[in-house]
Amino acid sequence: MVSNLLHHLNTHKSMGPDGIHPRVLGEMAEGFTKPLSIVYQQFWLTGEVPVDWKLANVMPIHKKNWKEDSGNYRPVSLTLVPGKVMEQIILSSITWHVQDNQVIRPSQHGFMKGRSCLTNLMSFYEKVTCLVDEGKAVHVVYLDFSKGRF
Repeated sequence: MVSNLLHHLNTHKSMGPDGIHPRVLGEMAEGFTKPLSIVYQQFWLTGEVPVDWKLANVMPIHKKNWKEDSGNYRPVSLTLVPGKVMEQIILSSITWHVQDNQVIRPSQHGFMKGRSCLTNLMSFYEKVTCLVDEGKAVHVVYLDFSKGRF
């Protein structure tokens, strides 16, 4: 898995605080696979990650509208590439567990592959239509936290 992830690193992404570019790890994947596998296994067994791996360069990325308004920026954390690979391994394990054990309800649409705001809206519309057809009352509250502010 580590070898595959290293070979498929996005070389257009930025490097983290360590200064190691994804292209370097991708091109040197054969040499880094075994040592990184050992390191990742140790992290997995102990549940500990070195403090240096938790560092990030935080960069403001402009979203839209006026560049003078700080509310039109979002922070992006540029973390270490080996840390990103480790995150992919953990994500894969969690995703497998969640899907295999049916932990998440089918009504969950956020952060689910193949689902979106549109699929949520379609599902909602279908349920409301059925309830209205049955003569039942429907009360709805939808909130938009798109800017992440309250």
